[in-house]
Amino acid sequence: MAVDRIIIIVLDSVGIGELPDAFKFGDEGSNTLVNTAKAVGGLNISNLESFGIGKIENISGVSKEVDEKAFYGKMNEASAAKDTTSGHWEIAGVITKRPFPTYPEGFPDEVIKKFTKAIGRPILGNKPASGTEIIKELGEEHIKTGYPIVYTSADSVFQIAACEDVIPIESLYEMCERARDILKGKHNVGRVIARPFVTENGMYVRTERRKDFSLPPPEETVLDEAVRKGYEVVGVGKIGDIFAHRGLTKEIHTSNNYDGISKTIECIKEDFKGIIFTNLIDFDMKYGHRNNPRGYADALESFDHRLPEIVDALKAKDIIIITADHGCDPTTPGTDHSREYVPLLVYGAKLKKPKSLGIRKSFADVGATVAEALLISGFDKGESFFTELISN
Repeated sequence: MAVDRIIIIVLDSVGIGELPDAFKFGDEGSNTLVNTAKAVGGLNISNLESFGIGKIENISGVSKEVDEKAFYGKMNEASAAKDTTSGHWEIAGVITKRPFPTYPEGFPDEVIKKFTKAIGRPILGNKPASGTEIIKELGEEHIKTGYPIVYTSADSVFQIAACEDVIPIESLYEMCERARDILKGKHNVGRVIARPFVTENGMYVRTERRKDFSLPPPEETVLDEAVRKGYEVVGVGKIGDIFAHRGLTKEIHTSNNYDGISKTIECIKEDFKGIIFTNLIDFDMKYGHRNNPRGYADALESFDHRLPEIVDALKAKDIIIITADHGCDPTTPGTDHSREYVPLLVYGAKLKKPKSLGIRKSFADVGATVAEALLISGFDKGESFFTELISN
């Protein structure tokens, strides 16, 4: 079967059950999708239900007694991590064997001294914190002093928060670039993140001009190989940031899930061959990390409501893959990502009768499938399931 395009949509953090080694990460009992459904009395996601998502796990409100329209399964994360960067890299074929460093006690003096010297001023914070809480705590002092707020989380991130009226956005981005240059070797954090905010009616409100400064993947991804073969590769949302702007022919930035879905649909309607890779971040950023199962459920139902629009835009030789990059269970006490399986749903008008794809050993099976479908030779990472899609 000839395939013109693969559309990969990552529902950021929509995990579907703890991995066998979840205890090593303190994530026993995590199941983002199932626990969210339980917490709100059941999900109304009839379109994902018709794709067969209820056949992967027992999800409150979702039937498994359907004649599924899509192939379904779940994937194990082979990387030694549970973060956005490693999850997306693995989808594209790169497995992270050593976890990125984290800083539960804040960053060491050697890092902070180099950073303050590089930016020419002291900092505030330097501890793990919620982004919304730390600007409440230190926002007033930041505005008085002009010192940026540095903080981290359970993830491998160096985050810099600043009011746009105190530190202009380009200056904040420059600070992040200097931090990225410093954070190498044993301190090679996955991402440096600019977290701008403004004051509105006496409140500190984060703006949509967040920007991630990621490490580049240490190996070639299927995106790199596709570009080399002459395909168009479009990153929607923060995909460009995650891959350090490599392996893409076009980047489309988005403001939220709704915008990300709309821009994905616009891309699908265009005529080109290659890959569309979309990240929908609201599940994780707005609801998972903030322990808000009702908001998480609403975001899932909103995506589900628009799924028919996505399907209707697909061309005959398109394949869509819906998955996730890790979990972030909003019902558990912590606010960290959770070490979970991720769902796998695959649809295409020309594919054979859908069936279970089982439990995949690695997210990299997606990259391997993309490579085989687009006839990209020499890509030996992961195990392709393309043959299962086209033969009964």
